[in-house]
Amino acid sequence: MSTVSPRPAMPAFDLGAVFDEHFDYVWGTLRRLGVRDADLEDLVHEVFLKIHARSADYDPTRPIRPWLFGFAYRVAADYRRLARHRLEVLHVPIEIADPQTRADERLAEGEDRALLMAALDTVDIDRRAVLVLHDIDGVPIPEVAAALGVPLNTAYSRLRIARGEFTAAAKRLRRARGER
Repeated sequence: MSTVSPRPAMPAFDLGAVFDEHFDYVWGTLRRLGVRDADLEDLVHEVFLKIHARSADYDPTRPIRPWLFGFAYRVAADYRRLARHRLEVLHVPIEIADPQTRADERLAEGEDRALLMAALDTVDIDRRAVLVLHDIDGVPIPEVAAALGVPLNTAYSRLRIARGEFTAAAKRLRRARGER
């Protein structure tokens, strides 16, 4: 008589540990996907609520960051579709000075960061998600495609187009600043 050994139980999903370890990653991802600073905290919590609701779907044999990115992407996309978020913000956020960095260095870093975010803002959210996940987070395109639920060739196409849009926008913005 043959007995079938029971399937080993998957480890329990520890939302608290995931929250503690990946809060900063989700925050940064939402920011790079175009969420305003004033709305980041609420949307990060919304992402983790959605993660909690779908925690049974997580496959612990796969990397967690692309899975988390998928949630952040969908929350950011929904956020950006709201009409109230299509208006341009006319104020410049105030940053607290770092006493260890010189003022001119802080200014240059802030200008570069603003140029990066402005160039990213010109890229459509679907293509922007692929660009951020692959080029900034370093996730391989097959995992990007799986995390976003798109065919592999679509992910490659979105990445190619997003890079072109981003590069063109960055060049335009640099010329507007008087740079070459």
